[in-house]
Amino acid sequence: MTGNHSRVSLGTSDLSVFPLSLGGNVFGWTADEQQSFAVLDAYAAAGGNFVDTADVYSSWAPGNTGGESETVLGNWLRSRGNREDVVIATKVGMLAERSGLGAATIKAAAEDSLRRLGVERIDLYYTHRDDDTPVEEFVTALDELVREGKVRAVAASNISAERLTEALAFAEREGLAKYVAVQPHYNLVSRGTFEGPLADVVAEHGLATVPYYALASGFLTGKYRPGADGVASARAEGAARYLAEPRGPKVLEALDAVAAEQGVEPASVALAWLAARPTVAAPIASARTVEQLPPLLVGATLELTPEQTALLDAASA
Repeated sequence: MTGNHSRVSLGTSDLSVFPLSLGGNVFGWTADEQQSFAVLDAYAAAGGNFVDTADVYSSWAPGNTGGESETVLGNWLRSRGNREDVVIATKVGMLAERSGLGAATIKAAAEDSLRRLGVERIDLYYTHRDDDTPVEEFVTALDELVREGKVRAVAASNISAERLTEALAFAEREGLAKYVAVQPHYNLVSRGTFEGPLADVVAEHGLATVPYYALASGFLTGKYRPGADGVASARAEGAARYLAEPRGPKVLEALDAVAAEQGVEPASVALAWLAARPTVAAPIASARTVEQLPPLLVGATLELTPEQTALLDAASA
């Protein structure tokens, strides 16, 4: 649906984002720079403005050291001259040489990311995963980046309800920059990774949710089926395990039914279900090729009926 410039506000921040975040994990990994540029161009042309990356992307790929995704994204921003039109989210804490949430690490990692992205400030900066650093230390370090104008807003990925509560309380008490969003693992076949205490804290504090693995490593696109041959993909193994769980096939069946009623692909339905969940601002999904993008964009604006939502809720429970 090109030209749909719907925007949602991101929690308590002043950031306004497209309701689908484009995942940058594939840039410089399964998508080379040319492919990545094509996907970014198509996403932007459809009104997309929210790109999610991390310093650690894609250090797991042979020959990569991390920072590849940020570098590709930075090159794209520079060549298109569109920095002001894009909300850039990146993360700190999981790159081997910038591991953890110590104050010095956060400071150094932010400088590295700013340099690779070729920007003066990061719009949304996530602590990529929690560790045992005292909240006083990392919340203060993040606040300094905000005060210096190097970061606009801060967020947390892979954090427990307890630690999130603690971080928010400390920031509130000291008048420091507070987390405005969380990025949890959350999708139709993985509801327990977010729903419950964590979701409650998020709702209570007016935070936004930006789920990753929104399509369960491709499983929710419907391309992995019971009894079918493995699909050639770097992520096929991850998706195959959902078929072994009783919930997996049930969810696929419900997705197929709703997709047929709506005249869209299963991926669009999975994203629409997620986007309509309480507190969810924008699910994250990645596309390696331009051809993979349209169903993701459709999912950003698709409205499910109450009956369709109920069917998916029951299948995924």
